[in-house]
Amino acid sequence: MWKLLFLLCFSPLFGVVDLGIDVFVSEKHHKPLQQKRVGLISNQTGVNKEMIPTLEVLQKEGMHVVALFSPEHGWSGNAYAGEDVEHGEANKLRVYSLHGKTRRPTAEMLRGINLLIYDIQDIGVRSYTYATTLFYVMEEAAKEKIPMIVLDRPNPINGLIVDGGMLEPKWRSIIGYINVPYCHGMTIGELATFFNEEYKIGCQLTVVPMKGWKRTMSFKETGLTWIPTSPHIPEPDTPLFYASTGIIGELEMVNIGVGYTLPFKVVGAPWIDAEAFAHKLNSQNLPGVHFFPFHYRPFYGSLKGKECHGVLIRVTDIRRYQPLSVQYLLMGILKSLYPKETKGYLEKVNGEKKRMFCLANGNDEIYRLMLHERYAAWKMIAHQKNEREQFKKIREKYLLY
Repeated sequence: MWKLLFLLCFSPLFGVVDLGIDVFVSEKHHKPLQQKRVGLISNQTGVNKEMIPTLEVLQKEGMHVVALFSPEHGWSGNAYAGEDVEHGEANKLRVYSLHGKTRRPTAEMLRGINLLIYDIQDIGVRSYTYATTLFYVMEEAAKEKIPMIVLDRPNPINGLIVDGGMLEPKWRSIIGYINVPYCHGMTIGELATFFNEEYKIGCQLTVVPMKGWKRTMSFKETGLTWIPTSPHIPEPDTPLFYASTGIIGELEMVNIGVGYTLPFKVVGAPWIDAEAFAHKLNSQNLPGVHFFPFHYRPFYGSLKGKECHGVLIRVTDIRRYQPLSVQYLLMGILKSLYPKETKGYLEKVNGEKKRMFCLANGNDEIYRLMLHERYAAWKMIAHQKNEREQFKKIREKYLLY
């Protein structure tokens, strides 16, 4: 009986997932590659299930890593969002920044490399730049005829949620490079194969899948340790909330908890009536979510030091929760309750903030609805529903799990 209680109390609910890097070593994928000169694209999230950095794992297994490449936030993950990062050095190896003066590896950087390996934890959201960095590298690898291996990792939200609009070509950028919904429900390995095939890249691509991962799993259910992917993604459930409020934050009309202790989990401003806002949101009966009145003061960033009133988002049913629907409901109810404040702000918002808002959405229709529609919420939620359903059918052949 005591043994059973111990197992129930201390064993992970679904067991421990073997990451791509774990499978790469355990199944001896590395053995024929030990003479290769390897370029590793990674950062602080590139670790195996025992928290040993991928670089160290590869070196211990006799692989010849000759150069490192880092995405946004740098090799250590401590640079701010959007900040250009200079080239540097780590473990006596050159680190080439792919979020600085250049965002693609140049032919000079790739000279002498005959194998590229990618191992970075993504957050399952189109606007997060790590996936775009992978696609840029795949394109350059194809040009230089360098084989590439992607070591797969979990989608921390889960592999089921598909929500939000598609990417219109004119809004293609580093925060959205391929035409998938904002929440695509795919792992980074699945996305790599999707990109390579659907966009005819011609990269000599190998994806090393995980073992033990199921599409229903949130990151907490994997038994793995979460390493913050960037300064404002501190916890394993933050990606879900990033998908629920991050686009609103581009306008800086309200605070979304960045600068407070709950990044992306709250929405507030001095001019909001918290109780009325929560009541109106809950009256819309959106499945899987409840909104609590909440009051706070950000320590830094948008509305620093000001009394903000708004809501705390609580997920009540992850199987029914739709993060972009939550995001657009928040935006639409703000417009309905506070038309003067929201329209006045939208009309005077500067060009760069508007551009970033549209880039994150992948279209400018959401901005148009927010500006011109009094009751915009459900129109935003329904935007590109048919296109999203078509994507679900296309993605089926790329799903590994």
